Amino acid sequence: MTSRFSHGAKAYTKDGRAYTVEMVEDGMVYCSLPNGTETEFPEASLLNQEEWTARSDGRRDVSYSRIRQAYPMPAVKLDRAAAAGLLAQAERLVPGLLDFVAFTTATRIMAENKSHDLLSGLSIVKCRQIFDEATPEVRVTLLATLLGVRPDMLIKAAGLGENMARAMLDKGLSAHAAAFESFGDRPRR
Repeated sequence: MTSRFSHGAKAYTKDGRAYTVEMVEDGMVYCSLPNGTETEFPEASLLNQEEWTARSDGRRDVSYSRIRQAYPMPAVKLDRAAAAGLLAQAERLVPGLLDFVAFTTATRIMAENKSHDLLSGLSIVKCRQIFDEATPEVRVTLLATLLGVRPDMLIKAAGLGENMARAMLDKGLSAHAAAFESFGDRPRR
């Protein structure tokens, strides 16, 4: 019978601790940590790299569902057409802003759910897809929350013209300037 583990491969415990496989013998996997600590586990209690990746992907899918469910409903009644117009205007005036809102919101939600280990694999494209599935009112609420303004005031300001909308977007985004700039350097995946 072939073992799922080979010398030098990674083995993962159910709680996510990674070990380097030293030897496999009689159903036992002898492992070590980078600091030299040695331990042993029954082979059935460990996951190999392929199994761990599949498990993480399943958790990631659950996390995306949590992101979708955690989007707040607007506290005030917002005009759907005006909200959709504001979103189009915001995307035109500050390219990448809605991607940033979607990704930042998803990051916050995952951190609140204590899914810190999945943050590095968070997909901008998937976050934006979930963001775009929400109603315009919800998306404006998320944008306004990030900018630190009330959603209804943001819609009213956008109705006064592009200069007023740009001023509100720039002012709200100034608190996140460094994060927005570094976000622009991230690969879209």
